[in-house]
Amino acid sequence: MASHLMTKVKRTHTEIAVDAADAERRPLVQLDGVEKVYRTGRLEFPALRGIDIAVDRGELVAIVGPSGSGKSTILNILTGIDRPTAGTVSVAGDRIDTMSEEQLAAWRGENIGIIFQFFQLLPMLTALENAMLPLEFARDGSAADRTKRATANLELVGLGDRLDHFPMELSGGEQQRVAIARALACTPDLLVADEPTGNLDTETATQMIELLTALNRDGMTVIYVTHDRSIANRAHRVLSICDGLVADDGGAS
Repeated sequence: MASHLMTKVKRTHTEIAVDAADAERRPLVQLDGVEKVYRTGRLEFPALRGIDIAVDRGELVAIVGPSGSGKSTILNILTGIDRPTAGTVSVAGDRIDTMSEEQLAAWRGENIGIIFQFFQLLPMLTALENAMLPLEFARDGSAADRTKRATANLELVGLGDRLDHFPMELSGGEQQRVAIARALACTPDLLVADEPTGNLDTETATQMIELLTALNRDGMTVIYVTHDRSIANRAHRVLSICDGLVADDGGAS
């Protein structure tokens, strides 16, 4: 009996190992036949027209395209902020297009970090408190542990000496670094950024991309949207979007 149980346990462990290996081989992000149609009264605007995108673990991907091409819509859909009209969306092995809003909120907190163009920091909170927000919402660890982890992330982005500063006391580049530290709070599988350099001067924008590149070198999968081709060319792979379709899917040129 004991031998039978041990065999069963060993088989289970093997199956778990196989599942984990399969998960590593599958794309981290998979969009299949994704369409998105926005409706205003009787008018329809097709933002995405049936796109297929796969992003592997460890990739650094830039998404470029003219205004209104659908590039930000792609980010909104793969983060679960918006839902596709048709098609399937899988991230980290989860079909997020089938989740409820409550499930999506919990999933985002555990699997994805999001960096916005306009920082989205709470002005009444310090840099440390802003960086701790995802941990507070998730009640992840003790208060001391949450403080320690948020502090470490701020130190990682070069703001170890700005913990007690409020957003209004920080430069635009420093505020974006706080936003990155906040996005890293729950150690996500995927980091996405929508025009992360859009409100920054050229020098600071270059520093931001260097930081995202360094995070990618450390194993983080990073996808960012940009209108700046020179910024896009820092990525390993550039997806060009035009009229809701993938016009080109290749390396940086």
